Amino acid sequence: MRRTTRRLTVHRSAVHRLATRLLAVRPFGPAARGRAALPATEPAAATPRTGPRGRRAPRSLSATTAVVLALALAAGCSSSDGGSDDDGDDGKRRAPGTLRVLASSELSDLSSVLKDAERATGVRIEPTWTGTLDGAQTVASGRADGTYDAVWLASNDYLRLLTGEQKKIRTETPIVSSPVALGVREAAVKRLGWDPRRVTWSDVHKAVTDGKLTYGMTDPVRSNSGYSALIALTSALSEAQSALTDADVRAASPKLREFFAGQKLTSGSSGWLAEAFARRASQRPPVDALINYESVLLSLQRGKLLGHEDQRAGSAGEPAGEPIAGISDLTVIRPTDGVVTADYPLSLLASADQGARDSYASLTRYLRSPEAQQALTRETFRRPVNPSVPPTAGISREPRRELPFPGSRDVADRLLDSYENELRRPSRTVYVLDTSGSMDEERLGRLKAALRKLTGSDDSATGKRFRDREEVTLMPFSDQVKEVNTHTVPEREPARALDLIRADVDGLAAGGDTAIYSSLQEAYRHLGERASKAGDDRFTSIVLMTDGENTTGAKAGDFDAFYRGLSGDQRSIPVFPILFGDSDRTELEHIADLTGGQLFDAVEGSLDGAFEEIRGYQ
Repeated sequence: MRRTTRRLTVHRSAVHRLATRLLAVRPFGPAARGRAALPATEPAAATPRTGPRGRRAPRSLSATTAVVLALALAAGCSSSDGGSDDDGDDGKRRAPGTLRVLASSELSDLSSVLKDAERATGVRIEPTWTGTLDGAQTVASGRADGTYDAVWLASNDYLRLLTGEQKKIRTETPIVSSPVALGVREAAVKRLGWDPRRVTWSDVHKAVTDGKLTYGMTDPVRSNSGYSALIALTSALSEAQSALTDADVRAASPKLREFFAGQKLTSGSSGWLAEAFARRASQRPPVDALINYESVLLSLQRGKLLGHEDQRAGSAGEPAGEPIAGISDLTVIRPTDGVVTADYPLSLLASADQGARDSYASLTRYLRSPEAQQALTRETFRRPVNPSVPPTAGISREPRRELPFPGSRDVADRLLDSYENELRRPSRTVYVLDTSGSMDEERLGRLKAALRKLTGSDDSATGKRFRDREEVTLMPFSDQVKEVNTHTVPEREPARALDLIRADVDGLAAGGDTAIYSSLQEAYRHLGERASKAGDDRFTSIVLMTDGENTTGAKAGDFDAFYRGLSGDQRSIPVFPILFGDSDRTELEHIADLTGGQLFDAVEGSLDGAFEEIRGYQ
């Protein structure tokens, strides 16, 4: 019987490869990079493709093809020895009927559709949430091999640049699509005299530089929606006619710097950014606009956007929470000079075993069916890729030019580096660090290691160290704040400032009780003094790392009263607590909710991962 099973496996594998080619699932690799300038209502991924991108697959199998498949299937039923079902690295072993998927966090809103898919196919997705660019780096580095069977990112464009000719992806299947668009409050649209059907990115740039429009956008280093917006802006402001080049980036840089001076909200997550935008609706003046996926903007407009719970660094935590308050007066604008569209390809890793390949085939076939496509567009406001299914009501069908992705990894990375260290508003962050007696040698060592990684070196990869122009304050505390050390990383020769921060980290020592709330109050006072003294405009935040509960000093109620008494500008400063050791989740969640921050879980995830993930919110 074992000999028969092994033979069946070989033939199933061969049949699957043949069927994949005949059923026209999109290949992966450099040949698949180019994206045609198609209407956003019918993105380049609207139908499966085979061969170089742009060549459409046949819609049905020919009689000859059917005979070939029948013969192959018949051969697969014969008994003989040979072959093996052991493909790829076992890593974290996959349960039967489960597909382990590294997925972009915004896809957490697909939960009901995926439950229907499980009932229909018997395949359950086990997700681990990540940012698109972080996920691409995980796959390119090989860390996904054996740990995941598939990856489901907003786009594979950056992944293609990272992997080049490496065979990391066996096949990819687009499931839905959504262009990156601009959501503008109705009052701002009227004030600017805009016709939403005729707005260009150049119009948006002018409104921002004239001081008439403020906005939020995700961090392009970690989020695909932010990177897509950066590509669209660079293309429009440089008047590029094809894939971006270094010359285009240089030409657009002065205008990009002007544009990013008007950015008021940033985030490493498209969903969290939308939540922050909604919270600012009650503040005066509110933030006027939000650059995000069209699907997120429409969900926010209709009150159907799910909130995000705590982030578990490097884990499969479920980020979707309760629906957040909608903004009914939000006008969704897709600029006429072009958009970049996410096509959400579910991609099978080359390391996946035969069982995972079979599960992948069943799942993608169901997700592209009319039934699933109707549910996807109705529930998430994304565009269906099945041409027989129309987009749900409210999704514009006006065509838009699809802007190309940078043509090389060098250009893509230099664009990210320019944003990170030259173009964006600089940041100011206070790290409130618990160094009480409970921070034993092991815990304190982990804290030091995580912070040392952020000091990196002056040639560290983009996003892996403190940015140029960034102001960093370390505020270790126990029963009171022990010291306050502030450093600004200069644009030129940042090594000395990074060395000084590293020396402060190495000098951290444990001892004393835990005064969480009193120390947070000191952090807010410090930031008020710094803003008044420097007179500059920065993204400002507080990171709280504690391994225990508050044991001395101000209580939770005292801090609540203190926070309510802050000025409007200071109340907009979020606290990002990190759950670590024996810290109290409820206590830290309250701090995050009160201040408009986000809880990061380093109990289920890693401490250095939590610190790095927070970088997208600073």
